[in-house]
Amino acid sequence: MNTSYSISHMNPVEWSARCQLAALYRLIAYYRMTDLIDTHISLRVPDEPCHFLINRYGIPFEKMTASNLVKIDHDGRIVESYDQGKKVNAAGFVIHSAIHHARSDVNCIIHTHTADGVAVSAQKHGLLPLSQHALKFYEQIGYHNYEGIALSLDEQQRLVSDLGTHRCMILRNHGLLATGDTLARAFHEIYFLERACQIQIKAMSSSELNLPDIEVCRHTAAQFNRKEVEPIIQDAWQAALSLIEHQQDEYCV
Repeated sequence: MNTSYSISHMNPVEWSARCQLAALYRLIAYYRMTDLIDTHISLRVPDEPCHFLINRYGIPFEKMTASNLVKIDHDGRIVESYDQGKKVNAAGFVIHSAIHHARSDVNCIIHTHTADGVAVSAQKHGLLPLSQHALKFYEQIGYHNYEGIALSLDEQQRLVSDLGTHRCMILRNHGLLATGDTLARAFHEIYFLERACQIQIKAMSSSELNLPDIEVCRHTAAQFNRKEVEPIIQDAWQAALSLIEHQQDEYCV
């Protein structure tokens, strides 16, 4: 692995975070959750609560590297000399900055515009309890009404309010958002939410849908939130990383 960039420009803790985030960008591409060069994944810099890593705008997620990531503050301004000159879509950070600022427990945020995610976001009833994947989010997901492209800081308070204490939110007529205290948790959330939306769109072709009883829905949601799930999330993250392990020397530079 090439670590010359990390040794000459930054501390090992930040470099490790950059490598993990670059891997996450590539995994989002691997699972086909990208939208050209749009959407973002942000990660709070370890030991720097007001600084975040985000993609250099214009780089395909499939080609993201640790050195392509940019350190910014809550306003989307570049804060490190070694990142100067890199293009950042500051306007696109409006959603992320609002949540990072309001939720100290959120270290990673993933926002996607997948076809199935947007399709469910456009449905009046939102995410239905049609599958085990969807039941993970039963009464555990926020909804935010569409207000146009997220360029206005005035929208931030409403974004935070609509997310509440949840990890995930459906942005009406827009897409999906997942958060986590770790990259592994955020990835797990977006993976299940995306799969739930895919299943729903397929199931809607049926003339009659079967919905579990409310008690079963609540029981299943509680099962997903038990403490024993944490090791499973970490194992799933490592399993996902193994799918792109041959790319490690490419993204950790």
